[in-house]
Amino acid sequence: MDGEAVLHRHGIDVLEIARMETALNRSGPGFLARAFTPAEVAECGGVAARLAGRWAAKEAVIKCFAATPICFPRRRIEVLSGPGGEPQVRLLGDARGARVQVTITHDAGLAIASAWLEMPEPGERPPAPPEAVRLPERPPDGHKGTFGTVVVVAGSRGLTGAAYLSATAGVRAGAGLVRLLVAEGIYPILAVKCTEAMATPLPEDAPGALGPTALEAVEEHLRAARAALLGPGLGRHPATWELVRRLVPRVGCPLVLDADALNALGEVHDRLDRLDGVPPVLTPHPGEMARLTGRSTREIQGARHEIAAAAAREWGAVVLLKGARTVVAAPDGRLSEDPHEVPALASGGTGDVLGGLVAGLIAQGLDPYTAAVTGVYVHAEAGRRLQARLGTAGLLASELLGEIPPVMKSMRESG
Repeated sequence: MDGEAVLHRHGIDVLEIARMETALNRSGPGFLARAFTPAEVAECGGVAARLAGRWAAKEAVIKCFAATPICFPRRRIEVLSGPGGEPQVRLLGDARGARVQVTITHDAGLAIASAWLEMPEPGERPPAPPEAVRLPERPPDGHKGTFGTVVVVAGSRGLTGAAYLSATAGVRAGAGLVRLLVAEGIYPILAVKCTEAMATPLPEDAPGALGPTALEAVEEHLRAARAALLGPGLGRHPATWELVRRLVPRVGCPLVLDADALNALGEVHDRLDRLDGVPPVLTPHPGEMARLTGRSTREIQGARHEIAAAAAREWGAVVLLKGARTVVAAPDGRLSEDPHEVPALASGGTGDVLGGLVAGLIAQGLDPYTAAVTGVYVHAEAGRRLQARLGTAGLLASELLGEIPPVMKSMRESG
């Protein structure tokens, strides 16, 4: 629950073991079925002391939830032995991010239990994720190769921050390696700034700007990639736009197109149809979507679902239409709306972080649609947590980078 306001509660309960014996003698199986789960009944084997310990633990947990927005009856609190014999609690239902630990002891004919509850403060609980959200597997024996390589083509003179943010977001997403391809004129800046991503200089066609001269080198690096991100801060030099237009149809791995790559394709989006295999992910904000579709921004905002879905079908791409309640549409008709509304994310550079995050998730094995929906949720949840601490204005895009791993950690722990 890193980064969230956390509620802590402690509960204690004591039960005479003789009282449990009496209940068993009077009611037997009926009592057990009302108070315990089948797994608890099987594990305790009818031993009154064991059942008394489980009962006291359940009562202690119930006391923890007093004055909170949720309530768990005994039958939905399961207490079983862990691998080392320690009691472990499982809450059967919507626990809203709650985590509970218990201890049980027996002395002088008594079962004594203590419970500790940790959960987000009411109002701080994250919204429920869309159905398609799924984090990549992280096998214990994994290595850099397991989690894939992302190649990021980004940056230009005056826009080095976008390259840094997008490449570092790929690392924070969990990709094994991230290689950042930049024009040689800005390489010294990014070689110092990017200590985790591998900044690599390429020949430039104009000061600080990539162009067709770099095409062969970019393609060579892409052969080792599981995912690529093209566009953050690339700039609008004609040579750069020509590089984008030549490169997009030739990329063999899943591709995320963002920012200036979208601007370069604004008048030639039919080129997207030439991509074979996995559909690319396009990440336009409403203004970029307006240029790509020839509509006004007002029209885009008035029919976000319909326009994103139509564009996804037409272009054969996953369309990630940014904004409050970001919409993600797939060519096969799947569509998802993120529940977050985070005005603090209305800040330069946050979209660069999102592009790198989605590419990093694809590199770890998620399909483009799942990666887009998941990346949007993780990104927005990181923003929501920062907004809770900082307010609705003043969030720095770079602050999102450190918030991404704690968000994913909480998601994995809550299932």
